[in-house]
Amino acid sequence: MVNASEKTSRPRIGSAQQTVASSARPAANPPAPPIGRFARLRRLTARLSARYERFLLVALGMAAALALVAASQRMAPPAPGLDQKIIDAAVLRTLETATLPSPAAKAWEIIRPSVVRVRRIGPPKEGKDGQSGGEGEDIGVGSGVVIVESGLILTNLHVVEGATSIKVVFADGLVSDAEIVKTQPDQDLAILKARTLPDDLQAATMKSTADLRPGDTVIAAGFPFGIGPSVTSGVVSGLKREFRTPQGQQLLTNLIQFDAAVNPGSSGGPLITPDGEVIGIVTAVLNPTEQRVFVGIGFAVPIENAAGGAGMSPF
Repeated sequence: MVNASEKTSRPRIGSAQQTVASSARPAANPPAPPIGRFARLRRLTARLSARYERFLLVALGMAAALALVAASQRMAPPAPGLDQKIIDAAVLRTLETATLPSPAAKAWEIIRPSVVRVRRIGPPKEGKDGQSGGEGEDIGVGSGVVIVESGLILTNLHVVEGATSIKVVFADGLVSDAEIVKTQPDQDLAILKARTLPDDLQAATMKSTADLRPGDTVIAAGFPFGIGPSVTSGVVSGLKREFRTPQGQQLLTNLIQFDAAVNPGSSGGPLITPDGEVIGIVTAVLNPTEQRVFVGIGFAVPIENAAGGAGMSPF
């Protein structure tokens, strides 16, 4: 018989072998080692680099180019600043070296397309057989200015008064018959309508005389003694002047007095500003002699009166 102590101390071979075997067998699903924060960042960076490799190359190239530009600008000498002294010196140098047109020249270029020669034609001469034929001769010449592109021309009434027919010569040389469509005897004004017009006819721009002052520069354009077109310049000598015609038959009032040279034939032409705007119609010259030549005082009807006579007022 085996006593209790022997039974207890005897090793159990089968159980020990099972224990060793079970401890030596690897686990079926061992837990993964923990991934560090930097390891995850490296993996994410690697994936992004692989996906956006081309974009990153372009961006790096652009950054390099910008860095080169910035470096070159830092190396270049700074540009001098533009202060008032430099600007003034440049303007003065331009004024000393450049030839600028005079105010009269600028004004003439503006008004030139609108100035016309007005010819007063007398009756045809009689032939040897007692019959008249052909066109009459010029018995007077004056000036005018186109105020409406449809062919309305302002001039003086005394320029066309007594004419058998009227002809106007435009800036481009076109000659046209014209007729009187309206008169304003108290201002010695007449409005003509040309029958034939140039293709590029330009009407003058009119300007109010409300701010006109003695001493202001004015330019007169017309055909003195039939010569021209001619241009003269001067200043306003006075306002609201009166003038009585040589025959004493008419008193003209509210006139502009000026000293730009005008002579017979200038009547009806425009008196203009340096900007080429019409402020009056040349009407008369004051002369104590019978020669009717200019002695320094001319008169013009303000354009407000002249435009009113035409049935229009741009002011």
